[in-house]
Amino acid sequence: MLPNKRTSTHPGKILLHEFLEPLELSQSEFARHLSIPIQRVNELIKGKRGITPDTAWLLSTALGTTPEFWMNLQTSYELSSIEPPKGIKRLVA
Repeated sequence: MLPNKRTSTHPGKILLHEFLEPLELSQSEFARHLSIPIQRVNELIKGKRGITPDTAWLLSTALGTTPEFWMNLQTSYELSSIEPPKGIKRLVA
């Protein structure tokens, strides 16, 4: 049986599995290419850091995607990680 609610994949895992591994890039090589600390890349991949607009621009420029791609992944992850508010009634029909 499938769970009712599934948390979306963190963007850091997508970065690792869909981009860095196929390109055979280490975290340190990627950090050096972006001129950012390796800790920033490592925390992102481990899910300890989220995608900010600045990071989205860096990733999209280096990887040929769009900043919106990365921001949408982050938004999807965050929304799937929380419960909707309870006890609030709809104002409009």
